[in-house]
Formats: sequence, structure tokens, C-alpha cells
Amino acid sequence: MGKKVLFFGDIGIDDAIALVYARLTEEIDIIGIVADYGNVSKKETTRNVRFLLKRSKKENVKVFGGAENPMTGEIPTYYPDIHGPFGLGPIDPGLNFENLENFYEVTKLIEQYKHELIIVNTGRLTSLATLFILYEDLMKSVHSYYIMGGAFLYPGNVTPVAEANFHGDPIAANIVMKYVNGAYIFPLNVTQHAIITPSMVNYIHSKGKTDIVKPLLDYYYFNFYQKKIPGIKGSPVHDAVTLMAVIRSDLFKFYQSAVEIDSTGVASGQSIADFRVTDKLENFNGRPQQNIAIGLDYEGFYKDFMSVMTGEKF
Repeated sequence: MGKKVLFFGDIGIDDAIALVYARLTEEIDIIGIVADYGNVSKKETTRNVRFLLKRSKKENVKVFGGAENPMTGEIPTYYPDIHGPFGLGPIDPGLNFENLENFYEVTKLIEQYKHELIIVNTGRLTSLATLFILYEDLMKSVHSYYIMGGAFLYPGNVTPVAEANFHGDPIAANIVMKYVNGAYIFPLNVTQHAIITPSMVNYIHSKGKTDIVKPLLDYYYFNFYQKKIPGIKGSPVHDAVTLMAVIRSDLFKFYQSAVEIDSTGVASGQSIADFRVTDKLENFNGRPQQNIAIGLDYEGFYKDFMSVMTGEKF
């Protein structure tokens, strides 16, 4: 069996691609999913998770009810223009909302796997922050954390300086950056370059290991990015490349720094690290150091992604 992963997500298109990747590789074992608000509402996230698990015959995977709203108290903003009306592009999951495992029950899963458990968070950090507030000692027993979020000295995708996950709940993001130690953070700096081109999509579809990648990426998602970033060659799979890092950390270049998230005014959600060349990095009042991905080996990413998705060796 692969590495044990507890997945926190707001299941939209790129989260779905990540879960498809996990299903098609034996090196990752998703043992639980926390369904959060974010790309879509918590209710739609739950439907999408159930739909994807049913398709992959993984219905035994436990699904926990995560956060419905951010710690800021603001009403969440959803993104149907990017992810479609249900979060999966043109796909209607067509399932009724089902009861979830109580969020508290996720602690039993963490306790069960402890030092071998890896947490991957690809959405807002509200649920993860809540666990650190309530169960700090337990969360210290987790092996490692992989977080998609932030934009360091790089343009944001929601505001000029802020990425969606950190901007959606900067208070929660700040809590996580204060309590977690040595997390692997995957900001837009690298995830924006994890591009899946239309020709890659078509080839994956032709091989028949998965028939969901093409509808997920061909419609809303790629069209949105073509308008947002003129000249882009394909669809960036932010969440899939974050999950991939669990088994392919060699594809990334990391920089160590403490991280703080602004939660005020026009800079709300901005991720701040110390990139100065000094004898001692700024630690932001004792905050722990994190591992920020600042470089991606695209050729390696391409070969790994295509190999997993097609079953062929690239």
C-alpha cells in the first residue's frame, strides 16, 4: 500500500484531478477526505467527493464534514465560472446530499495512523486550523503537511497579491503557519506552471484509464485560464501537483522561511516570507520555518503525471 494521506479539499476541478491521480497510483493511499467549502459550498463538495469515490469504487473511504464558513465570518465566494455550477465543470454528480462523519471523528483517524499519516490540504485552511486550535499535541504527531496556497513575490489569482486558499480565510492560514512546523507549501509560484495541455488531455483520454479528465479540463477550466492568462498553453493542476509532491518531492526546489499571512485591507491573504540574503532569516516573532516550493521540474512533472494517468512509461 502507498503512503497514508488524509486529504482536505474543496472539491472542484483541480482537486478532482488530484484524487484521480491518487486512485491511479499505488504509491498514495487516501484513507480519508475532509469536505470543505471553497471552490463550491460544503454541500457540493460532499456530493463531488461521493461521486468520485463511487466512480473509483472507493466508497469505503471515510468522508468527514469540514468547515462551511471561514474564521473571518464572511460569506464565502464560490467560483462557478472556473469550476462549473457543481464544481466538476460540465459534470452533474447527480447524487443526493448524504450524511457525513462528524468532524470530531477525524481525530480517531489521525490517532490511528499518527506518525505515518500525511495531511494534504488543497483548499481553505479553516478545518485544519480548527484541529490545531483544539488538538495541538495530536497534530504534532502527524508525519508531514503538504499545503497548496499562497503566492510569494508572485501575482495572486484573487487579488494582485493573494492566492485563493489563503485569501479565503487568512485567519486560518495564519494559524496553520504559526503552529505547523516544516510544512511543504506549494504556492502559485510553482502550481501555475504545472500545465496540462489539450494534447495531453486528449492522449490521456485515448488510453482509457480515466474518462473524467477530459470533461473536467476541456470546458470551464481551460476556457477560464485562457481568458485570465492570455497565451497560457493549458490548465494548471494546482492540487494534483501538490499531492504528487508526497511521492515526488525531488521535482521541486524548496526555500525555507517562516510564513505570515496578512489579514487586513487590500493585502488580505498576502503570504509573506523572508527572501533576503542575510545571515539569519527573519522568523516573524518565533514562527517555525516552512518549506516553500519555488521551483518545479516541469519535464519530471510531465513524465510522472502522464505515466500515472495513462499507464505508459514516459
